[in-house]
Amino acid sequence: MLPIVLYNGSQRWTAKTDIYDMVTPEPPTFLRVYQPHLRYYLIDEGRYTDEELGLRQTPLSGVFGVENAGQSWEALQQAVDRVVAIIQADPHKERIDNIITRWLKRHLQRVAPKARLDLEQLNSLVEDRDMLAENLENLVKKERQEGRQEGRQEGRIEGFAGLLRMQLAFKFGELPPWVDEKLASATDEQIGDWGTQMLTANSLDALFKH
Repeated sequence: MLPIVLYNGSQRWTAKTDIYDMVTPEPPTFLRVYQPHLRYYLIDEGRYTDEELGLRQTPLSGVFGVENAGQSWEALQQAVDRVVAIIQADPHKERIDNIITRWLKRHLQRVAPKARLDLEQLNSLVEDRDMLAENLENLVKKERQEGRQEGRQEGRIEGFAGLLRMQLAFKFGELPPWVDEKLASATDEQIGDWGTQMLTANSLDALFKH
């Protein structure tokens, strides 16, 4: 019997590899001879670098590469390309292709449940590689576009918040730290409301109680 632990968590595995070392508190010396030993073989996927995985041209190393890519879609596409090359070189290509394709579809649905990837027609990673690549490329473009939109929105809000702060300082003098905290977490709508109410507010407390 060979106990094996296959671990693919984001944090590295730190537990002892022998249950003998896990017993706490440590038993008296005369009892340690009766303390059982059971070691397991640890496979911590995250400890393998891309270079190390590249030296192992096996389907399992390809799976590790995909899982280590995380949600970086460009890295994932590179990992998928590597898996396809490994499958094509395998003497049992059709069987391995079928197994890894089914696994990859579940993996993508798990790591990106909201990505709306079109995976219904993905039946063969080798034959449908271009279709999957197109899906991943579109997802990268979508995330970049959303990131630019969010950046512009955040920049606009920060600009309004800075302008409002200058106006508040001009009217009320030096501002207490809690005002900066309020402005930093404010929405676009809140900043607009405060800017209007500032015209009639007699104090910071009166302004920000709304």
